[in-house]
Amino acid sequence: MPVSNDNWPTVLNAVRAVHPLTPILIFGGYTHIRDCQKYDGRAMAIESGRYMETIGWMSADLDAAKGNHDNITFTRRYLDQNRVTYEYHTHTSKYTFDTVHGRSITHGLKELAASYDLSSLYGTAPQDYTLSQNPYPSNGSLLSLFVDHAVPYALAINNTRGSIPNIIIINSWALRFDLMKGSFTKNDQLTIMQYKDTFLYIPDVPSSIANQVIPALDNPTAMKRKRDEIEDELLSRKIDSTRDSAWLEEKDDHPGVDRQEATSDKWTFGYVTKDSCSDAGHADDTLHTALPYYTVPYYISSSPPNVTADTPVDVVFLNYLGKEIISILNSLQKNKNYTMDDVLLCSPILTSDILGLYAQAKWN
Repeated sequence: MPVSNDNWPTVLNAVRAVHPLTPILIFGGYTHIRDCQKYDGRAMAIESGRYMETIGWMSADLDAAKGNHDNITFTRRYLDQNRVTYEYHTHTSKYTFDTVHGRSITHGLKELAASYDLSSLYGTAPQDYTLSQNPYPSNGSLLSLFVDHAVPYALAINNTRGSIPNIIIINSWALRFDLMKGSFTKNDQLTIMQYKDTFLYIPDVPSSIANQVIPALDNPTAMKRKRDEIEDELLSRKIDSTRDSAWLEEKDDHPGVDRQEATSDKWTFGYVTKDSCSDAGHADDTLHTALPYYTVPYYISSSPPNVTADTPVDVVFLNYLGKEIISILNSLQKNKNYTMDDVLLCSPILTSDILGLYAQAKWN
């Protein structure tokens, strides 16, 4: 569970009812952020980032807490997960850090990667494409690349409807990581988009109606009403981008001392954390210049086709968005009552294959 805005206080209170002075150290997770909460003088919790990017470290002076009611001195640190960090904290070097057991694990992982052909090269990306470090839409946005270029290309392969104007709608959180300049491999493709979803479509929707779907989906009132449903979908996929994005946005909107300090051109880009515990701006083990962050809407679409308002177009969307799209279409017009019977398979191509197909065609 996350350490903030969740159910740890319920657990803590139940423990405290029986053990009022027992030191409690909590290690939370799930929301992909660096965070810390001190629930009382003898209980603290940390959450250590996302995707094996952060190693969380917490200590408590338990000897000083024996036989008294005093508050416990807790410390915590967020370590960047990389070899240099490990060498520094283990007082080793690049020549002495490795162990026989460690080399054996590395060898096994390389063999496993080879068995799945993860190094298979699809193409060479000409630049970085990011999820949130560039505005959407823009040439540097991975979301723009995906929905405006990669998906239209892939869905047109061996598709009799490839020439029919369409609008393609996806959830922005369907993509999971940035795409970096250089070799684009099978491993990169699976890191960015591992879900094996399909695209469906509703044919012959007037362009004037189809163009209103995304504004309706991203309407603030509608988004508030549907937020729980979106989070349920995220939960079913064992991810939570909503709090992750909110945390990054908060760091961008509220610089604080830590961000103002992190301006040295000698520092690399990375996390600049300000959590909810003491000494909040100094919990990061490595100082960084904060990554830029731009918010994106929950729903995004390809650019509207350049056609007249009454031109029939296909509304294309990810397979789990059908009911949502139908509800919006029926709210925008009364000439036709759309149902799931109007929904058809657009292409057998899976979302997990799209970037690879695009890279093979465009980046070679």
